[in-house]
Amino acid sequence: MLRNKSFVKRTRKGNVVRTVKEHYLRDDIVCGLESCQHATCAQARSDAAQAAPLSATPRDSTTWGPHYLLPDTNALVNQIDIFERPIINDVVVLSTVLDELRALSIATYNRVRAIVRDPARRWFVFSNEHHRATFVERAAGESPNDRNDRAIRVAARWLRAHLEPAAVRPVLVTNDEGNLRAAKADGVDACRMDEYLRVYSEHPELLDMMGNVSITDRSAEDPAWAGYPEHLSAVQVQAGLKGGLLLQGTLQIAPYNYLEGSIYTAFPDGKDRRVLVVGREHMNRAVQGDRVAVQILPKSQWRRAPSAALVDEDEDAVVPKTGVEKESDGGQAAKRTRLADGSAGSAAAEDSADESEFAKPSDVTDDPSEGEPTGRVVGVIRRNWRSYCAFLDPNYVAKGARASNAPATVSVLAMDRRIPKIKIRTRQAATLAGQRLVVAIDAWPRESRYPHGHFVRALGSAGDKGTETEVLLLEHDVPFQPFTQNVRADLPAEGDQWLFDAERDQVASGKRRDLRALNVCSIDPPGCTDIDDALHAVELPNGNFQVGVHIADVTSFVKPGTAMDIEAAHRSTTVYLVDRRIDMLPELLGSNLCSLMSGIERLAFSCVWELDRDANIVDVTFHKSVIHSKASLTYDEAQARIDDPTQTDPITTSIRNLNMLAKKLRRRRMDAGALTLSSPEVRFRLENDSQDPVDVEMKALKETNALVEEFMLLANISVAAKIYEHFPDSALLRRHPEPPAQSFDNLQHALQPLGIQLETGSSLALARSLDRAVLPADPYFNNLLRILTTRCMMQAQYFCSGTLTPDEFRHYGLATRIYTHFTSPIRRYADVMVHRLLHASIDRDALHGPELTDKTKMNEQCDVLNHRHRMAQQAGRASVELYTNLFFKGKTVEEPGYVTQILQNGFSVLIPSYGIEGVVYTTAKDSQAPAALEYVKSDNALVSADASQSIRLFQRVRVMLQVDDKPVSAN
Repeated sequence: MLRNKSFVKRTRKGNVVRTVKEHYLRDDIVCGLESCQHATCAQARSDAAQAAPLSATPRDSTTWGPHYLLPDTNALVNQIDIFERPIINDVVVLSTVLDELRALSIATYNRVRAIVRDPARRWFVFSNEHHRATFVERAAGESPNDRNDRAIRVAARWLRAHLEPAAVRPVLVTNDEGNLRAAKADGVDACRMDEYLRVYSEHPELLDMMGNVSITDRSAEDPAWAGYPEHLSAVQVQAGLKGGLLLQGTLQIAPYNYLEGSIYTAFPDGKDRRVLVVGREHMNRAVQGDRVAVQILPKSQWRRAPSAALVDEDEDAVVPKTGVEKESDGGQAAKRTRLADGSAGSAAAEDSADESEFAKPSDVTDDPSEGEPTGRVVGVIRRNWRSYCAFLDPNYVAKGARASNAPATVSVLAMDRRIPKIKIRTRQAATLAGQRLVVAIDAWPRESRYPHGHFVRALGSAGDKGTETEVLLLEHDVPFQPFTQNVRADLPAEGDQWLFDAERDQVASGKRRDLRALNVCSIDPPGCTDIDDALHAVELPNGNFQVGVHIADVTSFVKPGTAMDIEAAHRSTTVYLVDRRIDMLPELLGSNLCSLMSGIERLAFSCVWELDRDANIVDVTFHKSVIHSKASLTYDEAQARIDDPTQTDPITTSIRNLNMLAKKLRRRRMDAGALTLSSPEVRFRLENDSQDPVDVEMKALKETNALVEEFMLLANISVAAKIYEHFPDSALLRRHPEPPAQSFDNLQHALQPLGIQLETGSSLALARSLDRAVLPADPYFNNLLRILTTRCMMQAQYFCSGTLTPDEFRHYGLATRIYTHFTSPIRRYADVMVHRLLHASIDRDALHGPELTDKTKMNEQCDVLNHRHRMAQQAGRASVELYTNLFFKGKTVEEPGYVTQILQNGFSVLIPSYGIEGVVYTTAKDSQAPAALEYVKSDNALVSADASQSIRLFQRVRVMLQVDDKPVSAN
């Protein structure tokens, strides 16, 4: 049956057009029950290749008997964490609900679709909007929401009648009181979510997972506190942004001071600047990562001192509950608040300024005497709430309230200290004490000091290595679940018995070059199994060199649009932890079929140059190939071949030629302004059985590291130019923006007493000034300066060429006008995309998906790549920190270090021998004694009262290292 619906709309040009929408209704849509005897359903089962998903014996209950769950949109949006539990099976999702979900929350919609795709969950989508018996027209005066609620009830009634012969009933679950009353009046079995969860009496934790937006515990709040300011409406925010009165940006909370945030945004003069947001009240219920609208405070309230590091684990010790400090506190709360706010005066600057006194963004200049622009959040444009790893507030445990199993409101502290306390209701306080949890935020009413949320699940005991590793993976949004059956189905049917075939792999047809005779080798770290790249160099009769970089041909195995491709795009990168690797691709590909191991034919994508003896490019070609690597070497083994004059075999000769050319390439890059920066990196030696760290050492780089790096850079640059030539609007490139000059201000100020000046006008000027910045008495100083300079840099980013001008393509750190990633497709999805672009550039017949020419889709994928790359880096660092803590557990070590940051109440220290960094405080927590060192703004230093001792940036100090071994801690 065909229904037509016509409506008129106005185009952008102002024309009025009539649109006709066709809606097809059918009688042959099945119910999803595997044993349904209705003629339509039975015929569909006999015709279909797979069985209907819904079980003939679903969960039984005393109230409804055997039943299926029928959630409405409200239930799925608010309780998706519960529905994701594997015990919630045999669920019917109406197409009305899916359509509403897609409009309300694409993230929740995707989570529901993922459950539906899992056959073990037995979830079924019933297309009620296309069934003749369940489709409903919107009535006159009826709102879209009321129409959808009515459609859900009509579908529930039809399913009840249809399933009656099978003695199974659908149970509608909704927390919408109006929909619940109407459903019961219509004779539909319906209940609230909390009522339904009592069916799962053996899983009491499900009730704790209920989304909670109504926790009220005013007794715990300050009765004199009026609450947070109201947020502006969306219309007011847009008007303020358009009128130049407000700024917008992503709120970033300082790592050492969770009461100090900032946004980095463009000002009317075209410059990007930071705006500080200090104090919980000025953050106004915004959390880390939220997109916010900010109003600039009067200049008298701008901050003029650096941040402080907050020691307190209990935020209530930092944010006093009353405006007047208690005398019994000795003024310590006020002092801590001044440190938190970075103010030199009162504990909290009262927001008593008249609106006319607020600064406008156009009034902001770079005059350092005015202080740093400071503002307040007046609206949240987009929330960035996620699930948070956390632990029960130790203060709650100490009160003894854990003895009761009755529902209680408790506070949990997020592992990420930038997140405020979260209030949840739980019946499991006694069980959850001392465990790592996952919680979610549901709401943050203005009357509550802290957000309200709910328990999601327990991870395990605090301090357990496996639990803490899972925490860091979850906190950094690293997908680490095993590959699904759908993904594994895309692997070659031959498995690890797969072998090169000249016909299948297109060597016979000439589409792929046979390079198996070349003396190709790979050079990698010890134990590397995912070998992405291999090289060769051959001297030509004319005295030039043929040099090849051969990269694993991953795209021959990962086809566009397959389940494996979708999963790889989602993961985006392999994540390297101290004790494991979270692969982007299944191990069969990454460590076997794609890996360019020696002694076996492997498919590759080759970039082959002719270079003269000065390493200038004479010619470059790209082609799919098959290679037969002659050696898989470590950096040490390759270096030993270079250094041993007795070795003259073809592989060694090739490596020596590559090394000679690499040095010339590097010299040319340095002369062009490429930067040699630094970061402290360590390697752990793990005990074989327990994987506990038994030794730690700094990573040492050899000539062969630079050899490989130079040719990977050359390949990436050559490929970038090629794909941009053929795809000027949709090439996937990588840029490194030039850092703003003011990002070096603090570093320049600290270098003045040493007589050192960094030239930041260009990357070449910066590189040369870094080379000159040497203290003969301290050989580590130059390396330390390069580490701190790295922290002044902008992040490199993937981008779509059609979204920026060519002048913005430049990679500042590498001093090249164009760059991309081509050389690591086993571990980076960006390289997979670039391989497809390159293949399409050299072969018009190459098949590819629309994403290669769709600028919007390419840009969206770049956003995912940038996020995953950043999270993978941070997860790797967090893993090093975890194993550093395990290594130092039970030890007390005294080591030399260098001051890397001055704070108001302490300083950061880098320990070169272990590559770790931490804060040394000038006062102990809860100490009543005055600080041994006080901050002096004019010198940006910490100085003792008698001026006999001081701490300054770059200063060499000796510190004592030990682990704070508390059972629960955010650090």
